[in-house]
Amino acid sequence: MRPGPRRSLTHAEILDAAFDLLEAKGFAAVSVRGVAGSLGITPTALYTYYPSKNALLRGMVEHLLARLDVEGLVASDEAAGGVAAVRARLVRIALSLRERLAGHAGALGLIMSGPLDGPNAMRLNETILEQFCKAGLTLDDAARAAYALQVYALGSIALESAEVDVEPDAATSDPMIVTDASGAALWTDLASFPLSERTTAVVAERNSTAQFVWGVERLLAGLIG
Repeated sequence: MRPGPRRSLTHAEILDAAFDLLEAKGFAAVSVRGVAGSLGITPTALYTYYPSKNALLRGMVEHLLARLDVEGLVASDEAAGGVAAVRARLVRIALSLRERLAGHAGALGLIMSGPLDGPNAMRLNETILEQFCKAGLTLDDAARAAYALQVYALGSIALESAEVDVEPDAATSDPMIVTDASGAALWTDLASFPLSERTTAVVAERNSTAQFVWGVERLLAGLIG
């Protein structure tokens, strides 16, 4: 029997399958072979679309950022001038990036897997640069500010993801008591850190949207006033 025609795939179908694999099995499971298997095709067939794992990951990053409506986030009040308007737009951009990455398990590892140099990543950076320039920064300072904002946003998202992914210690419900494999406490003396003890309520809120916005706004206050 002669083989049937090779199945034709779109890039969107391939990338959707890659994200399904990412969310089901984690970042380490994403590979050309793994995605090909989930689609029922040979790795060789998939190589005609993405010649390497790195190319596949870059495509996934672009697919993820393509859904970030950067233009829409600034269009609603684009005519408004002044630092306050710029600050509000940049906060919206940072929040949208946080929401986009939080919506996909393993997305942060994906973003960190290589340089953000694809068209959609560059579009995001270009929009942020434009906003900082509108606030009165020189282009060089706008580039530094854009980098600082993205580092803060991605770093905050990384810390949030790390804490959400940690399972509670079975030996204790107290997050300040750390135990070893046998269940013995490694340290419990929170009283030795009185300032930390007094801020436990604040620490409990650090993964909130309010905390994220607080940090973005304070950063922007230092960058553009």
